Amino acid sequence: MEDTPKTQDSTEYSWQERALKAEAELAKALQKLEYLEAQLRLLTAKRFGRSSEKTSKDQLQLFEDVFNEAESNAEPFAPEPELITVPAHQRAKRKKKKGVSLEGLPETVVEYRLPEEELTCSCGHERHIIGQEVTKELVVVPAQFSVTKHVQYVYACRHCENHGDGTAPVVVKAPKPNRAFPGSIASPSAVAHVIEEKYVMAVPLYRQEKQWERRGVKVSRQNMANWIMAAQHWLQPIYDRMKQVLLSQDIIFADETTLQVLQEDGKKAESQSYMWLYRSGRYGPGIVLFEYQPTRSGEHPKEFLKGFKGYLVTDAYGGYNGIPDVTRVGCWAHARRGFDEAIKAAGKRSKAPQAAEGLKFCNDLFDIENALEDVDPKERYARRLLRSKPVLDAFLAWLEKTREECAKQSHLGKAVEYCLNHWKELNNFLLDGRLELSNNRSERSIKPFVIGRKNFLFCITPRGAKASATTYSIVESAKENGLKPFEYLTYLFTELPNATTKALDEFLPWSESLPDNCRIPSK
Repeated sequence: MEDTPKTQDSTEYSWQERALKAEAELAKALQKLEYLEAQLRLLTAKRFGRSSEKTSKDQLQLFEDVFNEAESNAEPFAPEPELITVPAHQRAKRKKKKGVSLEGLPETVVEYRLPEEELTCSCGHERHIIGQEVTKELVVVPAQFSVTKHVQYVYACRHCENHGDGTAPVVVKAPKPNRAFPGSIASPSAVAHVIEEKYVMAVPLYRQEKQWERRGVKVSRQNMANWIMAAQHWLQPIYDRMKQVLLSQDIIFADETTLQVLQEDGKKAESQSYMWLYRSGRYGPGIVLFEYQPTRSGEHPKEFLKGFKGYLVTDAYGGYNGIPDVTRVGCWAHARRGFDEAIKAAGKRSKAPQAAEGLKFCNDLFDIENALEDVDPKERYARRLLRSKPVLDAFLAWLEKTREECAKQSHLGKAVEYCLNHWKELNNFLLDGRLELSNNRSERSIKPFVIGRKNFLFCITPRGAKASATTYSIVESAKENGLKPFEYLTYLFTELPNATTKALDEFLPWSESLPDNCRIPSK
């Protein structure tokens, strides 16, 4: 059977199909290339540019803040800050944000007087004081080490020893307070110092070990780790009580970040575990709680928040869905970030007019919130309905229109889809004047852990990760309530072992019973 010859029309049609197909593939490849180029610009901006999405008219020089901190911030001819004595009944006003306050620091007075032989003038008469020239300098004394030697005397009665009937004790010891760490050389201040260095200043234990050695104290990092683990006996009840108080609130912020744990059962050493964060809002006591979990499963927040009823402010992660009696509140900082990244991916604001327009909608919402910062929640609720609601309505119309015009696989398309997919949660801040526009409060609280993680890199065991979660919770809650972590921890380790009548609530970071030396002096 002979092949049927192709007609000229069918051949032209075949070439036309191929041309259209090739044209479509080329357009798709160009679109992908354009997206990858935009992604490269975005990653470059993230690597070398500003991390904040806040817009500013002034353009900052790249690298300056990252690599030249001392050079870029130094001002050779800047005057030293003035030290002004303010009467006790007046409040000192700070002239500049970049200032130095020496109020509340102990002072050592060094006087310079003329020698006795120079008190007589060359004319033969005696010189007298007509004034003073006073200058001040800040003196820093690095960590000093000393040893407290506890000597407990033991007493006995010779008469009872020889003639007693056994009813009275023959040997009596002088009273001695209970120690937080019996059988160890660790004092409350030593353990508090190790914890502050590691969990506040992000100094790993191996660096602390070397630092102590340079000062003539040989304590291994293993000893320091043991002290931190022993401290959990006193810190865990504080953590548990803070969790009870947090769950009784009706607004909680949450976030999570990765953590590597080397010796995790059933997991490879290089696999990721997670540190979850839950914290209170601007109203009520300042509570910041970390919880270690081996996975990012949504079962973990569901279990942690068991009994909580109210608003949960988070990003868009789906693991927070399905928690009973909880209303999700979205984060506008994440929504704004998408449009900011679309502008950075384009390279210039002028090349991304739609992204700039979307960013302006977000910025308008934040501007309204800044104007309502100091009003009470009821008034903020009412004003949001008057000012923020119209912006949201206009933004929704813009989003729906823009979705039809932009490519879905572009940075702008992803920013638009994010807002539309989570529109309900993003609007829920209108439900209560106490709610906030973003989850930045959680991100600020989790940042110290992220910084510390860059230094110590990983935890060896789940037990150590849980201890880190508890310790971070205590120190971050202390900072949230205006406490000095070192002084607060020292107070806990000193007083808790001897607490008999005091309730646990008196040791919580917001307790008014805490001594004044634990508090950061008010400015």
